[in-house]
Amino acid sequence: MTAIRMKLRFDYLGHGKTGRIFGKKSIEENAEEVRQHKAALLRNVPNQGIRIEDIDMSSEVYTVYDEISHKEIAYAPVIITISADSVEDALKFSMKDEFRTVEVLEPENICLSKAEVERILYKTSEELHDYKEYLLKKINNWK
Repeated sequence: MTAIRMKLRFDYLGHGKTGRIFGKKSIEENAEEVRQHKAALLRNVPNQGIRIEDIDMSSEVYTVYDEISHKEIAYAPVIITISADSVEDALKFSMKDEFRTVEVLEPENICLSKAEVERILYKTSEELHDYKEYLLKKINNWK
């Protein structure tokens, strides 16, 4: 299988205002700070089978009203262009909370063998299991 180039969009959440001695950060500033941190991780932490080609942080931070918390929340979008050795390698990116969209840039068509489909399905199951464990830990720490 040939390498797959794609653009992925992640919207990083800025949590509520944080207390500081000399003032508070806005939710937009927090979202921007999270975006900067996550972009640095993407640049500096290697992912097997993945090459980061570009990280675009030029999109404006936006706010929405959260129906659950009844507060405004802010998101800071990041668009990354990656080259993945396989669909299986790129799969972990789509399993993140912040994942929003994907656009496959190359190749125009992808033909998968029986073994590749089996590996992708197995990897999807593993990622979902890991995500479930992550959510359970988060819920248990919240209580």
